[in-house]
Amino acid sequence: MDVMAAANIFPTHNELTETDQFIVFFGERLATRQTKFLWNLSEINHLLGGGDKLIFIDVSADGSYYLLQVDEDPTGSLGANLQSLRSLLFSQSELAFTLAGKAAQLIDWYGSHRFCGACGTETLNHPEQRAVICHSCKRHYFPRINPCAIMLIVDGDKILLARSARFKSNFFSCLAGFMEVGETAEETVAREVREEVGLEIENIRYLKSQSWPFPSQLMLGFIADYKSGDIVPEPGEIEEANWYHVDELPVVPSADISVAGELIQYYVRQVRGQS
Repeated sequence: MDVMAAANIFPTHNELTETDQFIVFFGERLATRQTKFLWNLSEINHLLGGGDKLIFIDVSADGSYYLLQVDEDPTGSLGANLQSLRSLLFSQSELAFTLAGKAAQLIDWYGSHRFCGACGTETLNHPEQRAVICHSCKRHYFPRINPCAIMLIVDGDKILLARSARFKSNFFSCLAGFMEVGETAEETVAREVREEVGLEIENIRYLKSQSWPFPSQLMLGFIADYKSGDIVPEPGEIEEANWYHVDELPVVPSADISVAGELIQYYVRQVRGQS
């Protein structure tokens, strides 16, 4: 659906209603009060104006959602704290996290497309579409989505799980990687598994996708069967990787908010003979 069918992308103050809700960002962090980060108009009314940026995010039957970027720390007037988007990952519903993730992606995209990549001219926001325009060379730029494959490797009643070397945590998850130029998603799956753990796989099958805001990814979820090889973690990428029986899993992502968790839960149900 064209977002303009629901609301103006850059609304004026008098176009807002009391049913609208707002996500407030200061820099790269959002204002939260305990677990709350969706604010109503009366709560953030005093923040509107000046150099603040108000951008339409999405719409539902209950009203529209907007991103409000503020130039000054809003925590004092809101009685709130500032938190990173990643810190909300396992404390919010899928809808709430998706909205916050979309807001973060819009901040990153508009901020990184202030100038034309071809001629260097400052861009202008398109009045009716999610786009920016270079009036010098007439190019239009639309938000870019980065395709990424995430894959669960299975061998009978065992699944391969890994812990990232870049994010220090006790979570084990599926392998994942960005698609390269000229690759199919299935070729990405096979290459990433070979590079990250040294295994050969077969019977690659797609399950589902998920929008993921770190950063602006479309994660394509696959399951594949182990074919051959021994686990050799890629230095600097994989801290640890092992086979785990479906009844003896380590700490894994929640299926409520993560496609990795859904892949794991789906296969565990298959092994146990559940629907």
